[in-house]
Amino acid sequence: MPDASDNSLGIYLKDYRGRIDPATFGFSSSRRRTPGLRREEVAQRANISPTWYTWLEQGRGGAPSREVLNRIAESLLMTAPEREHLFMLAFGHPPEVIYTVPGGVTPRLQRLLDRFEVSPAIIKTATWDVLAWNRAAAVVLTDYSLLPVEQRNILRLMFSNAGVRAKQDNWLGMARFVVAAFRADAIRAGAASEVNRLVEELCQLSPEFAALWRDNDIRVHGEGTKRLQHPLLGPLELEYSSLAVDGRPDLGMIVYNPATLAQEERIRELINKSPAAE
Repeated sequence: MPDASDNSLGIYLKDYRGRIDPATFGFSSSRRRTPGLRREEVAQRANISPTWYTWLEQGRGGAPSREVLNRIAESLLMTAPEREHLFMLAFGHPPEVIYTVPGGVTPRLQRLLDRFEVSPAIIKTATWDVLAWNRAAAVVLTDYSLLPVEQRNILRLMFSNAGVRAKQDNWLGMARFVVAAFRADAIRAGAASEVNRLVEELCQLSPEFAALWRDNDIRVHGEGTKRLQHPLLGPLELEYSSLAVDGRPDLGMIVYNPATLAQEERIRELINKSPAAE
């Protein structure tokens, strides 16, 4: 817990509201001695006592509840990183996770994926929906553009797509690992309701998934080696790394690097021959 004598929380709140244009929230900007929102305006928007909010900024109000701090963060339209910093100052740990379904990736992030010319790379959500991919991923792993959006899920493909299953060098071992890593990612992201719907669907679809889910195994995706039996490239060994997307805790990037120069050249040749390369 932060030191009770440290008023860094109050200082942060005071500085933050001082940078806000009152007109953003429908307040007049005239006749103000200092820039930003007034304390009573923050209190009004957060539905708390102006006196208590004043004490909070002055370090006299005691520790706020998580509910009140959330209301203050919402009233000030704080971003996720700003809200996290607010909670770190107040309690010494991040706030509870509030999962939101991602809407997509930025053009800049897509350009980053495309820079990996012969290394398959994807962006996935916490529930392992694939949102973006590069040409190498389409050629080596799965051409997600040919699938309906709702089918671009790694677990659905692993347990329902015969082509994806046939590519796995050790399907059962890979499936076990994927289920365990998925469980860890989804719980960490606070996506319980989304997970429950997907798990129920997959349990009905695949007895194998149902059995693996009952194992309650937990794995960290991290780094490792993926071995494939590609229908055109033959045996492939790809070294993968899972990377966080800074500022987007709902997303993760996975990059698969060919283990040898010979495999890299085979992938490059296939990419150049593929229709997508034209």
